[in-house]
Amino acid sequence: METLSNKINLHLGDDAEVLIKGFIAPIEDMNPNFHEEWYALANLRVAEPEKMYSTSVFRSFLPDKPVSVADYWQIDEQGALALLKQFQRNPNLDMHINAGDSQGLWACLHAYNDELANIMFRIHTAFALEDGWFTPSQLAGNLVIDRINKSVAFFQMCVPEGTLFDVNWKKQKDEPNYYYSAGGGVCPKFELVTEKHDVSQETVFTTSITREEAEYILIQRFYKSMQINWVPFEEALEISQTQQKPIHAISVDGPLSDEAC
Repeated sequence: METLSNKINLHLGDDAEVLIKGFIAPIEDMNPNFHEEWYALANLRVAEPEKMYSTSVFRSFLPDKPVSVADYWQIDEQGALALLKQFQRNPNLDMHINAGDSQGLWACLHAYNDELANIMFRIHTAFALEDGWFTPSQLAGNLVIDRINKSVAFFQMCVPEGTLFDVNWKKQKDEPNYYYSAGGGVCPKFELVTEKHDVSQETVFTTSITREEAEYILIQRFYKSMQINWVPFEEALEISQTQQKPIHAISVDGPLSDEAC
């Protein structure tokens, strides 16, 4: 059994092409019902249902040095943007609304063995639509590398099931004092994926961390609030009484770790 301190190199070749299929399902429910009134949102569909990519595009998701399991690194924007444009033509990695520390593209080595390496990643982006913006809570995914053939064994980028999206619609676009109206809902199927199935689900890795651990490593790169050691109120009350310290309470209307506010 290898230890987490062992570092490996991750490489991809140049000659192979990878077919990626794209999906955006119609929005069925949101509040307010902009998906019924706003043409661009009602007709939000994937720009290209299928597209071939050079393997070199996926090199943007690789680290530029040897890494250990649980190590993290920034994803190169160029390759990520090429893939994001398959969803919609105008992705914005700078985020049209930026809370200060929430934009970025980060990856983490989740697991590997002699044959495969599994990279998990998280990307924050917004998509410019006619008269507004569509912002999913996050785009998350996996890149599984065939270490022997230096090829893409599996790729998936999606909005995780059950998470939210946020929209800003310029409703009064012809008025001199136009304004944006906000709304949101549960994101429909929003996915890029290879034809190949996810081989990592049936693979025994010699070195790994849990998916939950990898997700936590990634989310900490985006939100300083996730670097706080949060505890349940009852535990905080007990600590306060033991240490004779006051409790500072705040009320938050919405999630601290989600781009769909």
